[in-house]
Amino acid sequence: MTANRDLAWEGCVNTRDLGGLGRIKPGAVVRMAAPTRLSAAGWASAWDYGVRTVLDLRAEDEGEPDQVPRPVGIATARVALDPEPGTAFHDHWTPIDNLATPLYLPALLAEYPDRVVAAVQAIANAAPGCVVFHCAGGKDRSGLIALVLLAAAGAHPDEIIADYLITFDRFRERYAELGIRNQLITVSEHLEKHGTTIEASLSSTIGGLKMPDYLLANGLSEAELAALDARLTE
Repeated sequence: MTANRDLAWEGCVNTRDLGGLGRIKPGAVVRMAAPTRLSAAGWASAWDYGVRTVLDLRAEDEGEPDQVPRPVGIATARVALDPEPGTAFHDHWTPIDNLATPLYLPALLAEYPDRVVAAVQAIANAAPGCVVFHCAGGKDRSGLIALVLLAAAGAHPDEIIADYLITFDRFRERYAELGIRNQLITVSEHLEKHGTTIEASLSSTIGGLKMPDYLLANGLSEAELAALDARLTE
């Protein structure tokens, strides 16, 4: 794993480039927590890094507005990845893990492949430049899209799992300041009750995801697959 993937954009503690994992080149795609707290300097850093598209994986009414305006020239796309309240999926999984652990990710891949592929299409079809994708904390929804991109780019499962786990470290200090328990411990204990671990759950998800077949079978065109590969690896 590349050691210098962390990006210090003022206002966000969980921002990192996927470059160096699998065949992904630096500067192609960046995952992060919601950029709503980025300062003007933070947005300037994103612009200077080459960011020209931000993909929001949250619902339309989720979260708070940006504290400062985004630079003119950065486009925003949205694909609400999680099913909405009132759907059978949401009503089933919310009591199980509140859509906040790796447990629900295989079901999302299986039952809502159109949303996953829509997010991948937004990245493949984005204007030239780096694409940032985010959810709220940058852990699960962002983690799933990172998993899909990394699997498509031939990353080793250990790389994908390690990248997922980094988010817990990034938020450890902020959670401590808020008096919130270490989430790595909380999520690990929750998965233990279901007879698994974070690593085993993610490993199973990765193992069941055949690439690029999954993407092509669920709406990604051959041209879009080529565009995705070019964006990520050339």
